[in-house]
This record gives sequence, structure tokens and C-alpha cells, in this order.
Amino acid sequence: MTNYLAPLALLLFTAPALCAGFVAPRAAAVPGGVVTFRLPGALDEKPVVTYGDRPVLVARQAEGWIAVLGLGLSTEPGEYHVQVRQPGQDPRQVAFQVVDKKYAVQELKVAPGQVNLSPEDEARVTQEREKVRVALQGFTPDAPATLRFAPPIPGRRSSSFGLRRVFNGESRSPHSGMDIAAPTGTPIKAPLPGRVVDVGSYFFNGNNVVVDHGQGLMTMYCHLSKIRVEMGQELKAGDVLGDVGATGRVTGPHLHWGVTLNGASVDPALFLPPPPQKKKAQ
Repeated sequence: MTNYLAPLALLLFTAPALCAGFVAPRAAAVPGGVVTFRLPGALDEKPVVTYGDRPVLVARQAEGWIAVLGLGLSTEPGEYHVQVRQPGQDPRQVAFQVVDKKYAVQELKVAPGQVNLSPEDEARVTQEREKVRVALQGFTPDAPATLRFAPPIPGRRSSSFGLRRVFNGESRSPHSGMDIAAPTGTPIKAPLPGRVVDVGSYFFNGNNVVVDHGQGLMTMYCHLSKIRVEMGQELKAGDVLGDVGATGRVTGPHLHWGVTLNGASVDPALFLPPPPQKKKAQ
């Protein structure tokens, strides 16, 4: 088997791709970011891309194929590789560099019982985390038609992805989603077509929904006041899946919105339209 580093100038790029309706997320090779790879080859011969032991999302474009890889928040800066297998060719390793990113720190006050858990609550949280983890690890064969999302609700982003959370003076894991402030009862809409793969009422997440959009792309919605979908339900873009609430560990009503790609929690902002540029003062 031939194993070599493909020229990055040919395969790795950082700009969004807009071809044949497919829009890639904004690329950012940082912990919690996304890396995209252009894969030349025949349109009828889909490449297979893996990162470690996990498959990577591969979508078709007018001029070829694109792979989209999510990087977990625990990813250390340095050189990494994906493996590309194209029909009729030897597998090859494609290198890319991850650079560091410093996320902010946020201090929050919550009920003491939501930080230092009782043995019963600790056992419940462990079981719930595993259930959600399994749901987020799924991989179905069909790729989404686009990776450009509409926000699931309108509203102010009350905290950003990657924040180091400090609850009552005790450090916890970084914030793995985007919080959007909105009144209780605000309808939450699916940003892309997908299938509901988890619903539940959890200690930290409150009322929770997970949607599978294909090829390892998942979205999660937490703290809902009401869930309006069922396990296995197929959703169209714009379908209402629940209402904003304040269930679970929260300080007020809002939506925690998470995006997971190839098992890694990534910044949802990369999948939204870029914010409008401020006009320079004359």
C-alpha cells in the first residue's frame, strides 16, 4: 500500500465552497473548528475519507468531491492526517495543521446540587451522557444537500461555543454548543432535513432532542419547555421540533444548540451565514 503526503495546495483549502447548491461551513483549523478538503476525481466515483477510525463526511460538488472534518475541542495544536481512498488508487494520507485558539472563561452561579452531585444524580448523569454520546456517534450514508444552516431560532447569542464554564467557582468542561436567548415557548425549527435519533428529559440538558442529518452531522437542542417530535420522525428544514425553555441546568430560558460532526462537537457559528460586515466610518 502506498502511503504518502498529498500536496496540500491541491487538496486542503479554507474558503467556503459554493457549488451545485452545496455550501461548506467556514473552515477553521482550530480545536472545535472544521477543516475542508477538495477531492479531485470522477463524479461517479465517491472517495472514502477517514480520520483515525471514523468516517468523514464527503459530499458531491459540480467539479468533484469535498470532505468536511470536525475537530474536537480537546484537539491539540499540531499536524494531523486524514486517509483518502479513491476508486482504483492506493490510499493516501493528507496532512493538515491545527493551530491553537484561546476561548473565554465564564463564571456562573447555579444551585449547589447541580455542581456537586449526589451519588444518585451522578449515576443518572453518567447513564444519560452515554445515551446521548451513542446518539451523536451515528453515521448514515446520505450526505446533507448543504452545510449552510438557518438559525434554529432568532435571538441574541448569550454565550459562545468553547467557553470554559466555571460553576460556583468549580471549573467544568468547555461549552460545547451555542446559547441563543429567547422567551419560553419560542418555536425551534430544524435547520436541515433529518431524522430524530434521541429525545429525553435529562439532568443537565433538560428536555433534549438530537437530529441526524447524514454522514455524521448531528444537531442537538437542549432545555426545551416542550418536545414536539418523536423518535425516528423524519423532519424537513423548518419543521418545529420543540419550544425554548429553561429545563435542566440553566440560569434562564434559552436554547443550547449543538453541532456534532464525525463525533466532534464543533462551533455552530461556522455553519451559519457570516455576520454582515460593519460599514467603515467615512
